Amino acid sequence: MSDKKPHIIYDQEGQAGKDRPWIFRTYAGHTNVRASNELYRSNLAKGQTGLSIAFDLATQCGYSSDEDIARPEIGKVGVPINTLDDFAILFDEMAMDEINTSMTINGTSMWLLSLYIALAQERGIELAKLQGTTQNDLIKEFLARGTYVFPPDQSIKLIVDMYEYCLNNIPKWNPSNVCSYHLQEAGATPVQELAYSLVTAITVLDTIKERNCFNEEEFERCVGRVSFFVNAGMRFIEEMCKMRAFTELWDEICQERYAVKNPKFRRFRYGVQVNSLGLTEEQPENNAWRILIEALGVTLSRNARCRALQLPAWNEALSLPRPWDQQWSLRLQQILAYETDLLEYPDLFDGSPVVQSKVDDLKAQAKEEIQKILDAGGGVEAIKTGYMKSQLVISQAERMAKINTGEQVVVGKNRWAEGIASPLLSAADGGVFKVDPESAADTLNALHETKAKRDEAKAQACLKQLKDDAEAGKNLMEASIACAHARVSTGEWAATLREVFGEYRPPTGVEGQTLSLENDKLQTVRAKVKQFMEQYGHRPRIVVGKPGLDGHSNGAEMISVAARHAGFDVIYFGIRLSAVDIVQSAIEEDVDVIGISLLSGSHNEIIDQLMAELDKEGARDAIPVILGGIIPQSDIPNLEQKGIQRVFTPKDYDLMDIMNTIMDLILNAKKTAA
Repeated sequence: MSDKKPHIIYDQEGQAGKDRPWIFRTYAGHTNVRASNELYRSNLAKGQTGLSIAFDLATQCGYSSDEDIARPEIGKVGVPINTLDDFAILFDEMAMDEINTSMTINGTSMWLLSLYIALAQERGIELAKLQGTTQNDLIKEFLARGTYVFPPDQSIKLIVDMYEYCLNNIPKWNPSNVCSYHLQEAGATPVQELAYSLVTAITVLDTIKERNCFNEEEFERCVGRVSFFVNAGMRFIEEMCKMRAFTELWDEICQERYAVKNPKFRRFRYGVQVNSLGLTEEQPENNAWRILIEALGVTLSRNARCRALQLPAWNEALSLPRPWDQQWSLRLQQILAYETDLLEYPDLFDGSPVVQSKVDDLKAQAKEEIQKILDAGGGVEAIKTGYMKSQLVISQAERMAKINTGEQVVVGKNRWAEGIASPLLSAADGGVFKVDPESAADTLNALHETKAKRDEAKAQACLKQLKDDAEAGKNLMEASIACAHARVSTGEWAATLREVFGEYRPPTGVEGQTLSLENDKLQTVRAKVKQFMEQYGHRPRIVVGKPGLDGHSNGAEMISVAARHAGFDVIYFGIRLSAVDIVQSAIEEDVDVIGISLLSGSHNEIIDQLMAELDKEGARDAIPVILGGIIPQSDIPNLEQKGIQRVFTPKDYDLMDIMNTIMDLILNAKKTAA
């Protein structure tokens, strides 16, 4: 009879011990490569054990910093990367062969990995020693985040190219990271998060199988390189069960669909950033407790514990976090791992009938949704038809309706909103981080210097080879690495492939959607809409615009759905529009108000562009403009001075209150014009 005790962890030799902690990350990058390098080295010195690199929107969307569309975004939400020279500075004094690097990059993943490889080669580092992940989940981008570049089929092709190259050259690298994080941010239920992310993994692996580039043993190793990036929300018991369901479902898919025999290659390997969607601008100190609770959902269950964890900062509903804010989040992880006894025990939930029942229920519903998508043609087809996108919009609308009615309680927002002002916001900087507006010049100067000193003929020859290989359907990794060595820029690489592949605009998912919301506030707005129609002979018209490169479309989608539910005519064309596009649409459609959504921190520059276009058309006074997004309070007076009629921030959560304000602005503008 064994004398092993159930509450003790034993290794393969039967020795008692405890688990190693997960990888501690903070999602970081800002301003320019020098500032980001300093931040990374500082974070590693504080006990962070892996890098998680945030790139600015121009880099993510395949533009160089000197392109017009990129200039307002330089260094705002991440570090700008133009050429290999930037990467050399970014990783200065950092041992690339010793650190685990996660890069949050999707449409341009191949390019950023090529830069990383080229830098390692120039430093004489053996590629086999590189460890890390390129996020590289394009289906999620079409559904939720918006930093796609090429159409779905070509996007998947680039991912498969990377798997083929990495398995043979960088065996410890994860070429893609199936990312359900943004699905939850876009409104996904636990079932949708399970189903849609697993469909993505199936889509990638099925395409790899179709290419027939691996033998049976290599394909198993390829499956073993699939990693996941998952969200964890406030319902931490349900979230923990979701992670156990993920683990079991992935093992079943690997065995049943792909015949993977080695349990090592069937392991569900996942990293986590806990939910940012639920962080509040109101009483932001409450966010610290939310982040802790969400972290428990992905650490308490040993059998479903995350491999890496990054936590948002308490003030991310207000702005980008400062270094101190990131340190606070890092310390939470360290306290959880090192001061508690969490890592000393086997799984606490094995044998629980409650947990197993919930896991089984989630699995059954997810399997049903997965099969529904596969029967309809698979993940790529579900993008093209807009099925998954529309389902996310529906789920997000239902969530917002529950918050609006109070059915879903958010402390400090829709319950117990009165409280003492937070001392965390009393610092001279207002508790928020702002990128130095002068820093963009450093990035642009560096790019111009690199282009001036590079061998131009070599750069153009490499770009031609890239284009030729793309047209021939070849694997593009070698050509991309050659471009990196030749100091080709991000925009040049992406523009070359745009010539071959084209670009893509997926369905918005808002058509035909309504809110499950009926209350007195809605009736008040509808009464004003009726009054407007009787007086002016048409419904109030709103253009909802997402200018610039910010792909976070949740707010714009919910405003579009809410406005249509209230009786507005809504014009919404999705993300990545220019100021010219928005103003022309507003004039052609004879709209009564323009609604702009911005979360990237580039609001001052983009609003300047928009107002300039309205001035050109002589329409500034005729069409009121409203703005919503992550807007620091200190910026609002300046935005109002520029001509913005009303600024909505995350604290303005009640959709009908927003619609009522918009109707009042429209009626007042009409009265003034008369």
